[in-house]
Amino acid sequence: MTGYDADLVVVGGGPGGLAAALHARAHGLSVIVVDPRDSPIDKACGEGLMPGGLAELSDLGVDPTGMPLRGIAYVAERRRVEARFRQGPGRGVRRTTLHAALAARAKEADTEWISAKVISVVQDAGGVTAAGVRARYLIGADGLHSAVRRAVGIGVTAGVPRRFGVRRHYAVPAWSELVEVHWSPYGEAYVTPVEPDLVGIAILSTQRPDVNWFPWLATHLRGTDPGAERGCGPLRQVVARRTAGRVLLVGDAAGYEDALTGEGVSLAVKQARAAVAAIVDDRPETYERQWRRITRPYRLLTRGLVLGTASRMGRRVIVPAAAAVPAVFGRAVNVLAG
Repeated sequence: MTGYDADLVVVGGGPGGLAAALHARAHGLSVIVVDPRDSPIDKACGEGLMPGGLAELSDLGVDPTGMPLRGIAYVAERRRVEARFRQGPGRGVRRTTLHAALAARAKEADTEWISAKVISVVQDAGGVTAAGVRARYLIGADGLHSAVRRAVGIGVTAGVPRRFGVRRHYAVPAWSELVEVHWSPYGEAYVTPVEPDLVGIAILSTQRPDVNWFPWLATHLRGTDPGAERGCGPLRQVVARRTAGRVLLVGDAAGYEDALTGEGVSLAVKQARAAVAAIVDDRPETYERQWRRITRPYRLLTRGLVLGTASRMGRRVIVPAAAAVPAVFGRAVNVLAG
């Protein structure tokens, strides 16, 4: 490895970046993770791990504590439709708990860490340099507004509708083993149990979120002091491509459709595996095709749901429509669960 500080530098120490680091170490690559934030890292997130994502984490030796998730329920004030995961439960996990588990495993695997902010990325035919580190390859896993993506000139546009997300925790007993998606004319609220006496509620909308849009939730949470508010957006990021020379993008940095189907972490972990495989083969150009394969069901189903529920009428009919064709709803849930 003459002339290199590491085989791989990973910019971004969130789930996608740390999963990439762990996959790289499993292949015997030396890894340096660059992130300026203190651990554990928190962010706006629905905090539900789909069964497929949980299995990917298990393969990496990561088993974060949380609450079992056995399916997804769509809820309106007078209607409810449920679909159970066929391949076993997912898990509701606080973002800080997930990050702590991933970080501990990465350190056990002898991953190096540097606290720094990446401003520029310079690459040539033999390697890439960022934050003073020279490596054979770089994985950018630094989020929706990726500095790596910007530094290597990969174009991105914010898609429409321009939706934003806000998440808060509420100290109330978990009342369901399903992720509940509560619909209103203005947005939807994702309720995920993450501890026996704690639920996370993420509201997605084009407007300033308000729990009072959901009367049952507002009544149930009355008198509860909510935790700190964390937000992100705009959610839809249309990214031109996933590779630029020796730089590969993973997770939200690689493009994001919407949080509506709750797959962000699971997708990031799967992308990390594919990106590292392309690096091991010394064929980074193959990652684009694999990224499209991994994300295709999510992109198609999520985009269809977002467009179909963009109007107030669409939001009013989504739960009755799902209840009218429960088999179709169940298939969609289990496609996304994998």
